[in-house]
Amino acid sequence: MKLTVVGCSGSFPSAESACSSYLVEADGFRLLLDMGNGALGELQRHIGLYDLDAIFLSHLHADHCIDMCGYFVARYYRHEGGRCAPMPVYAPEGAEQRLTTAYADTPSSSSMSEVFDFHTLKSGSFDIGPFAVRTERVCHPVEAYGIRIEHGGASLTYSGDTGVCEALHELAEGTDLFLCEASFTHGKEDIPALHLNGREAGEHAARAGVGRLVLTHIPPWTDGDVNLTDARGAYTGPVELAVPGAVYEV
Repeated sequence: MKLTVVGCSGSFPSAESACSSYLVEADGFRLLLDMGNGALGELQRHIGLYDLDAIFLSHLHADHCIDMCGYFVARYYRHEGGRCAPMPVYAPEGAEQRLTTAYADTPSSSSMSEVFDFHTLKSGSFDIGPFAVRTERVCHPVEAYGIRIEHGGASLTYSGDTGVCEALHELAEGTDLFLCEASFTHGKEDIPALHLNGREAGEHAARAGVGRLVLTHIPPWTDGDVNLTDARGAYTGPVELAVPGAVYEV
């Protein structure tokens, strides 16, 4: 599997990065994990606008899904080649209504579903193209899911947005690459059931015995280097900060 970081800023785009979006590729299949603010433009640095095969939306906060409105325009109003066929979109319940409301002026209440084939996420295991995936609901104020993706004997796990929770440990256990949010700073923010800090991300990685930890979803007001140091204090394996354009072979 090939993982490309499209965007990795949390809450809103930074001067260096779009919000959360990660491209996973194998066997010619392209799965996008989240499409936050600014991600649609950055995605085109890596693949063509119409080269995606499926999309996973971890939850419906804007910094993980709002560029789906722009992607709707690209797919619905495409003149050359005609309107795009519906693409599978795996998202929490209510995604179609949320995106239609955000766009505010779709031709009809069902226009989104003409180019996106919405599948409602629940905790469980299923296939997306060549990938065997498992999703679990994680700890966040809205319905949110982490995802484990397996292919060819390798695995990667993406936390989405979450506080400390057992479901995340179960998803990440033994995974080769753990793409884990680290929004908060240890000793600064202490808001349960919302986000992880660098130390907590490292603790999850250590307990799960992951092969590699990549910290992501770090907001512009959070010092990523502090979170990196805190994660290394809890996890002795390789750990780094996600940066736009970074590529990992899993």
